[in-house]
Amino acid sequence: MESSVRSRSAKFKLVRHFTAVTALALGVAACASAPRQPAPPPATTVQPLARMVVATPDAQHDLLAQLLAGEMALSRADLKSAASYYDKAMVLSDDPQVAERAAGLSIAVHNDAAARRALDRWQALGATPAAMAQFRAELALQDGDATEARRQLVLLTDSGGKNAWRAFGRVLLGARDQAQARRLLESLATPQRLPADPQAWLAMSELGEKYGRRAYATRIAEAAVQRFKTAETYAWAAQMAFKNGDHAGARAMLRKAIAKAPKDTRLRLAYAGMLSQQGHYARAADLLARGPQDAAVYRLRVALAAGQHDGKALAALYRQIQHAPSKVRRQSAYLLGQLAEMQHRDTEALDWYHQVGDNDPHAFDADLRSAVILQSQGKEAEAHQVLGQLQLDYLDQPKRLRQAYQVDAELYLRDQQYAQAEVAFSHALQLMPDDPGLLYGRGLAYAEAGRIDLAVKDFRHLLKIKPDDVDASNALGFTLADADRDLPEAERLLQAARAAKPDDPAIADSWGWLQYRLGHLNQAVQTLRGAWLARKDPDVGVHLGEVLWKQGHRQAAERIFGEVRKIAPRSRSLQAALKRLKP
Repeated sequence: MESSVRSRSAKFKLVRHFTAVTALALGVAACASAPRQPAPPPATTVQPLARMVVATPDAQHDLLAQLLAGEMALSRADLKSAASYYDKAMVLSDDPQVAERAAGLSIAVHNDAAARRALDRWQALGATPAAMAQFRAELALQDGDATEARRQLVLLTDSGGKNAWRAFGRVLLGARDQAQARRLLESLATPQRLPADPQAWLAMSELGEKYGRRAYATRIAEAAVQRFKTAETYAWAAQMAFKNGDHAGARAMLRKAIAKAPKDTRLRLAYAGMLSQQGHYARAADLLARGPQDAAVYRLRVALAAGQHDGKALAALYRQIQHAPSKVRRQSAYLLGQLAEMQHRDTEALDWYHQVGDNDPHAFDADLRSAVILQSQGKEAEAHQVLGQLQLDYLDQPKRLRQAYQVDAELYLRDQQYAQAEVAFSHALQLMPDDPGLLYGRGLAYAEAGRIDLAVKDFRHLLKIKPDDVDASNALGFTLADADRDLPEAERLLQAARAAKPDDPAIADSWGWLQYRLGHLNQAVQTLRGAWLARKDPDVGVHLGEVLWKQGHRQAAERIFGEVRKIAPRSRSLQAALKRLKP
């Protein structure tokens, strides 16, 4: 399908809470004794609070101010400032959570001295060695002290804390010396030490895989299967087996995983994906057809059917998704549009694309496809209006903006509006100046508009960027031949193109037209007739007819021109040829 739409305008994460452990100190100044004489008339009554004096500490000694400033810095992802504020706050606070936060932030910004101060403060406020083990292990690894790091990690993992092994993994991931971290992983995260939690085993196996320790990761994955026999452990062991080249073993593991959790869509998708990678398309499709159906399952089923060019299966899937629950239909709107297009149901496709939500990742593509359909329905103005709106909507997204311009240009080119095509291609090239596809498209637009020098310039620039681009060689060779200039260069380019694609009718057409320009009429007719029989392209027919006319075979030429009229009634090439031949 063409890549092309409809528009619509349209390392330190912390829970942000803390315990306030201070209060404003309020003091009331003593009242001076009033002299004993009659009081004057009470013109204005002085309120008691007017005499109150509030003692406020300076910012450096205000715990609440430091905490607030620290949280504000965190909201800006300014860890260095947050660490500084919390370093001050933990001195002013008796809350162990503040000291803990200060230690973690200081470690995150590699301020070891501040981290040690915070850890000492935390310990003074009652923290246990196990609670501080993660931070002390991180400091030890930063210092390159493997012995101390190991001691602290053993203390951490032996504590039995719910998140101990997760913290263990974070320590290793943050280590500067990854080789040291790998050694600690393999020596400490062993089947003998890991807890009775399959998630911890899977996390350690995955960490080993990340570190490139495939044998260790596989050993832990297989041991997890033996111990827990859960769907997740089977699924991860299947991944490891697949990576190790044991495809049969991987399939066997995934079958066991699905047997444990038959309604788990992710497992079915994983198994079907594995089957399809190995060429077992029918088995993958059969697996997905059974069990719960959601948008992801339907997408893979459609991909499998499309890959096999199974039109009946695609039509059946289209009907099936149309009757799926509303949530699935809504999530599958773009897929339904594609399926409708495949079955040439363009009006239905437009309706489905219109239902693609603004937040759907395929919203832009749905608009592009809508524009292409509108143009094919003869609604050129609507198509270009859609694309123009896209160009406004995606001004801040260069890749999509470029795509919107390119599709706009291609539709203008298809409709033989060459001036507008040139403008749209030029806009796109301002975003990506050396894009081969854009240079090729603008070159074609220039050539069709008769602006030969500009067309030649674009094609030559393209060939400097991609010297082996066969289509560019053909385009430049034909453009030169058509303009009857630089024919030796055209011959060299087209010979190279023919050698690369000997059976391409477009290149054969260019070669035949070059022979005509060189005066080799018999060779031109022979080549052009072969190209015309291979593909009834209007331009090839026009070339063949013109050469036949020049040979004096006017009846044969008229027959060819008649066929061209049936294929392309508005062919400008035919009109131009007839004007030359019948002035």
